[in-house]
Amino acid sequence: MILGMSLSAFTTFHVVLSLIGIASGLIVLAAMMENKKAPAWTALFLVTTIATSATGFLFPFKTFDPALTVGSISLVLLAIAVLSLYALRLAGLWRPVYVVAVVMALYLNVFVAVVQSFQKLSFLKPLAPTQSEPPFAIAQGVVLIIFIGLGILAVRRFHPSVKPA
Repeated sequence: MILGMSLSAFTTFHVVLSLIGIASGLIVLAAMMENKKAPAWTALFLVTTIATSATGFLFPFKTFDPALTVGSISLVLLAIAVLSLYALRLAGLWRPVYVVAVVMALYLNVFVAVVQSFQKLSFLKPLAPTQSEPPFAIAQGVVLIIFIGLGILAVRRFHPSVKPA
């Protein structure tokens, strides 16, 4: 039992948080690309992604594994994003720091979703049973390249104090 839930129910809760975090994060990223703030979506992204990373630590692990490493990195990035946005109001250098932190945290959530997809989805598992096979590496490489490109564009385009042209 975790937080009064069976492991299965807790896992479902964790996955739902993650999916909400990914969906809201993509909306936030799209808004940044259009030089728009999306305060409600941003808050939803930050809360659900922090909750996703935090709840990951509650699973019954025996060692500090790669999932916990990703969760730790994500929590640091999210703390930077929250600080940059809410305390430092995206002033000066904190604007690109915020954008990079948000994009990296979203990327890590998608990275984990790809890992889980190859582990759990019956049509993907045979393509990369150990996740060291080319289809897995290609999928993760494509996701990384997409997020690097989107991150660069978001840093260039998101200037919330400047009105879009």
